[in-house]
Amino acid sequence: MEPRRVGIVILAAGGSQRMGRPKQLLRFAGRSLLRHTVETAVATVCRPIVVVIGAHTELVSEELHSLPIVIAVNPHWARGKSSSLRAGIEALTIAADDHLEGAVIMLADQPLVTARAISRLVETHYETTKHIVASEYADTHGVPVFIGKQFFDEVAALDGNDGARSVIARHFEEVVTVSLVEAALDIDTPTDYERLTGVSDRRL
Repeated sequence: MEPRRVGIVILAAGGSQRMGRPKQLLRFAGRSLLRHTVETAVATVCRPIVVVIGAHTELVSEELHSLPIVIAVNPHWARGKSSSLRAGIEALTIAADDHLEGAVIMLADQPLVTARAISRLVETHYETTKHIVASEYADTHGVPVFIGKQFFDEVAALDGNDGARSVIARHFEEVVTVSLVEAALDIDTPTDYERLTGVSDRRL
């Protein structure tokens, strides 16, 4: 029997309305935010890796050439985050041939999250046997998050802009958290991007 494993779903289908241009293509560390995030995922032990795209599909897909991933196109991306989660989980389950322990849900706009941080989520699942391992930052529990396979149907049933936080809130007894302050910076607006580039400059 093939061993169980953990996959990754990266949500990158949004229209970037608040940014005013496709934030997936913003430059960071010498490449686009999207490619940076996907390369972070590739550096982990998690497989398969599914990247969900939707808005700006042609432009965004160009950033994914030669990467060992599965691309899931969500034509319903404008209906909210839940539609992309559903598309990602469905594609991941097919790609893994059902041999999954669970999945880490990532966003394409949290570029300070590292491969080591993702591995910590998975390691914490195995150490604690908890089926939801959420990142803790800015007084919240959210993504990136490990979600056990038993919650996949519930994730697929989400509606509108409900996301992983809805599942976390409903099953808090199953949740353990990992401090991940770097996840607090997500890139939604031009001001966020200015903060990111300032952080990047200070690290050089």
